[in-house]
Amino acid sequence: MRFRPCIDIHNGQVKQIVGGSLKDTGNMAKENYVASEDGAYFAELYKRYNLSGGHIILLNPADSEYYEKDVYQAKLALNAYKGGLQIGGGINARNAEEFIKLGASHVIVTSYVFKNGEINMSNLRDVMSAVGKEHLVLDLSCRWRENAYYIVTDRWQKFTNVKVDFDTLSMLSENCDEYLIHAVDVEGKASGIEANIATMLGEWGKIPMTYAGGVSSFKDLDVLRKCGRNKLDVTIGSALDIFGGRMKFQDVIKYMEESYEEI
Repeated sequence: MRFRPCIDIHNGQVKQIVGGSLKDTGNMAKENYVASEDGAYFAELYKRYNLSGGHIILLNPADSEYYEKDVYQAKLALNAYKGGLQIGGGINARNAEEFIKLGASHVIVTSYVFKNGEINMSNLRDVMSAVGKEHLVLDLSCRWRENAYYIVTDRWQKFTNVKVDFDTLSMLSENCDEYLIHAVDVEGKASGIEANIATMLGEWGKIPMTYAGGVSSFKDLDVLRKCGRNKLDVTIGSALDIFGGRMKFQDVIKYMEESYEEI
């Protein structure tokens, strides 16, 4: 299990929010933490500790008055840590290559591929053609409904008809390099992980995957490591001290180093 850091950007600022609270109308979200530092500060911090593979998420829609301010913060981060960060939020076949050229290692795509509630294979092929499979992460962020986890899109506001299960994971893995999975029902709440989805992902475990959502303690990391069979990487947001939480950033790094040595 590796620590994959994050830089979430909303209304032109680095923030930690409650994932399920995000609303496009009025650019609203329930905030856990608003940083005074910019995207470059956090990127430089992650680079200093050699934490690669983290992600930048632009939380405003592309038609928002704040989207370009989000992109500006993202550019600061990408320039500070070239090749060390992934980026998602408003990514499509037309702009994906631009973000790779700006220094992103991967682009992260959700809504462009999971369109109108279904998998749009044409769009998936287009974005894969634009940047190559090796630079593409599919975001399978999901919520629980009707006894299954379903992928949600448009800043986690819309349910699709696509379940996160072994069939979906296997089929889509032929078209991407990694998965990013936010457990949206617990995202930003620091209330414990979503063990059921972590267990499913760990049982499948065929390509790199990063789990995000609910981590609030080192006990949660122990549970995630066990449920995910040590095959899942993890993002920690609101619980980290650099975002106002109680888990010390350097202690998390030490935990990951010790966990890796035990494999």
